[in-house]
Amino acid sequence: MKEKIVQNQVFFLLFLLIIGLNLTQAQEKKVAPTSQELYNEIAAMDTVLFDAFNAKDMAKFKPLFTEDLEWYQDNGGLLSYETVFTNFEKMFKNENKLTRQLVKGSLEVHPIKDFGAIEIGVHQFRHMENGKEEIGTFKFVMIWKKVNNQWKLSRVISYDH
Repeated sequence: MKEKIVQNQVFFLLFLLIIGLNLTQAQEKKVAPTSQELYNEIAAMDTVLFDAFNAKDMAKFKPLFTEDLEWYQDNGGLLSYETVFTNFEKMFKNENKLTRQLVKGSLEVHPIKDFGAIEIGVHQFRHMENGKEEIGTFKFVMIWKKVNNQWKLSRVISYDH
């Protein structure tokens, strides 16, 4: 009888050990780490993109996007390439002095194997409205695709408005 109890206890301990090992392995990250080179490239592309945006320079801004662009906005829905650039053309003609700035320390970059990279961050948009500066802080996810050795945005998710 004692032998049976000892066997059950040993079995139970082995069972717990196996479960514990499986949980530990399941929690290990299996993703490729972001190289400093990739981080720097995407950070530089963010700067190029929003320098063109802030300057309202459509000739430099528009070529930074793929033509199959999908732009998702939490309160605007899914927008196509055509709709996005119709909206930007109107926005760039507006005199509200809209500018964007990346929130320092918020940038994350993650590789996408054989495709490009994910950029995640927080940014602030500033503009003048009725003689007063308005500031909005929002979150974003951008999917960069490397096309012929050039980075282009293929997907944008803008949320937390």
